[in-house]
Amino acid sequence: MANEPTNDFSGAFSDLLNAAGKLAQQQVDMVSSGVQAAVSIVEPLTKTALELAGSAANTATQMLQNLTSAITPKK
Repeated sequence: MANEPTNDFSGAFSDLLNAAGKLAQQQVDMVSSGVQAAVSIVEPLTKTALELAGSAANTATQMLQNLTSAITPKK
């Protein structure tokens, strides 16, 4: 009978540590999921923005070439 309170405390402490460990793991999982979601949202937006910038640069280059061609005297 003398060992029962010690075993109860040991079991309760072990359960408390297990619960804290599970909570910590869930927080890590939630942060990881949030980062993955953010990356999956930002990645296509970034790709589209870069493609748009490249397209605008190409259009500007073509306009300058056409303008230069129109201004340059023909032989």
